[in-house]
Amino acid sequence: MTHITGHTFEFLSELKKNNSRDWFAENKPNYEKSHKEVYTFADSLINKMNDFDQIETPSGKKSLFRIYRDVRFSKNKDPYKSNRTGSFSRAGADRRGGYYFCIEPGNSMIGGGFYQPNTDDLNLIRKQIAMDPSPLRDIIDSKAFKSHFGELLGEQLKTAPRGFEKDDPNIDLLRYKSFYVFKAFSDEEVLAPDFEAQVIKVYKAIQPFFQVMTNYLTTDLNGESTI
Repeated sequence: MTHITGHTFEFLSELKKNNSRDWFAENKPNYEKSHKEVYTFADSLINKMNDFDQIETPSGKKSLFRIYRDVRFSKNKDPYKSNRTGSFSRAGADRRGGYYFCIEPGNSMIGGGFYQPNTDDLNLIRKQIAMDPSPLRDIIDSKAFKSHFGELLGEQLKTAPRGFEKDDPNIDLLRYKSFYVFKAFSDEEVLAPDFEAQVIKVYKAIQPFFQVMTNYLTTDLNGESTI
């Protein structure tokens, strides 16, 4: 079982305080050691996730987002991110959604969902919810969901989306532009030997949510499969 060590947290903490290219160059060996630790951890996650899902992300390295920031259009000109984040894509048209992780001192989280789905997918999700919200409501209102994630997250419109009435009884769900969940972890939990097992537990807990959303996205409004 792989795990995240204090070395990664120490590197990220120091990077946050010394976010410059000169400091990063001087500490490149520490970065490389932390980088290997995180992608090895991600490799192990992929292997275990394939026991209950099918992941198309080929490796832990490929799952990681770059540590280098794009500062062209940002007021924040720090050249590096002070966290390590990554995602895993599910394989096949019959498996929608993706997993996510963030390793950051004081702000680590594990989750997944549907971040900014394209216009066609979002419109279909909304139509499916308007026609029958019960599958999604049953999931997000369940004790299991609430104990792991608390509530459904995602950016929301301030009013009704185009084509839907503002007094629709499901307007609370129809206003979502993204649909995802997160579970926060303390630094102590991330550094604990069983963190990998806890991540897998969270990813398994997302499965019922993924299944409902996948059903919405792979059937038409008559309930016929589109894949």
